[in-house]
Amino acid sequence: MRRFKVLERPLRVEDDARRSNVLTGIMLKVMSVAVFVGMQTCIKAAGTLPAGQIVFFRSFFAIFPIIVFLAFRRKLGTAFATKRPLNHIARGVVGVCAMGLGFFALTRLPLPEAITLNYAQPLLVVVFSSLFLGEAIRIYRWSAVAVGLVGVLIISWPELTLLTSGAALGDQEVLGVIAALVSAAISANAILLVRNLVQTERTATIVLWFSATASVMALFTLPFGWQALTPLQAGLLVAAGFCGGLAQILMTAAYRHAEASVVAPFEYTSMILGVVVGYFAFGDVATINTLVGGVIVVAAGIFIIWRERQLGLERTRTRKAAPPQG
Repeated sequence: MRRFKVLERPLRVEDDARRSNVLTGIMLKVMSVAVFVGMQTCIKAAGTLPAGQIVFFRSFFAIFPIIVFLAFRRKLGTAFATKRPLNHIARGVVGVCAMGLGFFALTRLPLPEAITLNYAQPLLVVVFSSLFLGEAIRIYRWSAVAVGLVGVLIISWPELTLLTSGAALGDQEVLGVIAALVSAAISANAILLVRNLVQTERTATIVLWFSATASVMALFTLPFGWQALTPLQAGLLVAAGFCGGLAQILMTAAYRHAEASVVAPFEYTSMILGVVVGYFAFGDVATINTLVGGVIVVAAGIFIIWRERQLGLERTRTRKAAPPQG
């Protein structure tokens, strides 16, 4: 009996440690989401500015908190080292296009709507994984994608003038919806490039190369008409950059403490934060289309995450059950 109690104690300690790690991961993920929403709030509060100008501030000033973090962990010396610079540049080009369109949409749409439309990204990752990587996607995930895209359609329906006959096709909100959806599609492709990079590259290397590439690329938009900034606008954009870098660090730490399938669903807390912040900061009232469509898209996204976890467990069981070769 005593022996069982002795064995029981370390098992309990191990379970408590694992539970503590999971809770830490979830807390860090929620914090990263909150900081990302803060970044989007700063960008929206800065007003309608050229997308390239916003991309520069967001990318360049994100580098500083990341460098401080890497220096603290004594990993700065090798952070930029890579044997695949062209792959990083390609990921940067695609990511900058997605970021620019996303910021264009953010400055022209209510905050809850801009955040919720971005939820189309994980749905499109499933589609593009099948088309470009040849991944086998079964009926469950295809069904979730179809349902999720219906939710996206519900959110964007009024702005696309299918219900509101008075809106003109050139309306800024219509352009914002189109930009948000195209941004989600391009961003899904960027995720596929990141999937390829993570096989050989460290997270810090990917993040720093992207921030540097995005900053340089954004400078090429300078001749196309950057605006003179007021001190308030400059402060908001610098704050947005720092928030972006900090959020990236928190997100990376979250996935280090807990499995992706546990942490990823908490990304959708941004919808609640977007509704609250949008109302109090900008007077944006979430429409019934945004709420209903958002719930549908979130449900579809969580189902896809759950399904990915189940498939991962199945592959692990199959690998363990397979007889050793040789």
